[in-house]
Order: sequence, then C-alpha cells, then structure tokens
Amino acid sequence: MFQFKQFSVQQDKTAMKVGTDGVLLGSWAPIYHNPFSILDIGAGTGIIALMLAQRTHAEQIDALEIDEDAYEQAVDNFENSPWSDRLFCFHAGLDEFIEEPEDEYDLIVSNPPFYSEDYKTDNEQRDLARFQDAMPFEELVEAADLFLSENGIFAVILPFKEEANFISLAKESELYPVKITRVKGTPTSTIKRSLLAFSRNENPEIEIDELTIEIDRHVYTPEYIELTKDFYLKF
Repeated sequence: MFQFKQFSVQQDKTAMKVGTDGVLLGSWAPIYHNPFSILDIGAGTGIIALMLAQRTHAEQIDALEIDEDAYEQAVDNFENSPWSDRLFCFHAGLDEFIEEPEDEYDLIVSNPPFYSEDYKTDNEQRDLARFQDAMPFEELVEAADLFLSENGIFAVILPFKEEANFISLAKESELYPVKITRVKGTPTSTIKRSLLAFSRNENPEIEIDELTIEIDRHVYTPEYIELTKDFYLKF
C-alpha cells in the first residue's frame, strides 16, 4: 500500500505500481479553469484521478482502464477514498470508449504506456501497461479531441524524446500546447520526461519550464517538494 496525506493506494493486484510519473502528472495538471468534469485515460491504480479529486471540486471524475486487475484495484481505491461519490472507473479500452461518446470533459489526463520498441517481457500485464501499442498516441489524441470541452485542458506525461512528435500529432487535431515542463532526475542528468498541457486555443506564449526532482539521492529540490507537498507524507 502507498499512503498519501489524504488517501491511500493499494497496488497488490496490478503490475503498474505507484510511480513518479503518475505523481508528477497528478500534481502538475493545470486546474486554473476549475474543471467540473475530469477523465483519466489508462487509470492504473487510480492515483492520478485520486490526486485530482483532492485538488479540485470536480463533480464528475471518470477513469478508464483496460486491464481487469488494474480496473478492480482502481475501483477499490476509489471506494476507499474520501471522494468515492465523485470517482467512477470504466472497464474498457479506449477504442470501445470512443465508440459511445456521451460526455465532454474539462480536463483529460493520461500517463500513457510508452515503450514503443519491439521487444516484450514475459509479464503480459506489465507489457500491456508499458507498451505504446496498447494505446497508440494517435488514438489518445483522437480521444482528447473527441471528449475535450471547448475550454478544456488535455494533459499528459511522456518521454522527452516523444515530445515533438506528440505536439505535431496534437496540432493535426487542432490541440495546441499551453504549458510544457521538462523533467530531469538530477541537475546533471538529461531530460527524461515532458509534461504537456494542450487546449483548443492556439497560444502564442507557451509557458515552458524545467523541473529537477533530486539534488542528491532522496534529497529533493524545493520545486519538487512544492509541487507534491500536498500528497507525500514526507514533505
């Protein structure tokens, strides 16, 4: 179990454990537009949806998870949280969900699987969670375009090497970056991740910054502590 300040996440049933990527996106996703409805695509344990339930007053927070074990885990985590009345998980793939669009969402978030290389491991569950072919970026952008409300925000975390490709994909669907944060582990390491937020309105002044997580092993930067202090017990 992973204990946060206001909720806990059970992760014994699923191959994808609570990780920095999910915590980053859950802490960072822009909410200045006071989203009424939120969609988390590829929920895993449900951590991002739970973080957004804590951060916002959104009345409707839906999550989507294809893997049965992860889906059951997310449902349990939602039910055991203080916000169980606002959280709902669908057991479906994105392709099924797209077929029956019923709602629009003011905030769409995804920590998508992103190993697009050709190899796979012996753990099918982990592969499903980690490999991009389970949820191609094209499909993710298509879903965001379909479900995003007029003034909504679409936020993702990706490997830095995929940033330019994803931005051009989004542009084809007339989704434009409003904020980009590039993340590296330590001051001397290379940039590993990109946090990207998109809207339907083309923004001439994109907010771009960098975030370093640690100064030294388990010595966190003031910026990372500030971003995640409402969640981590140790901060």
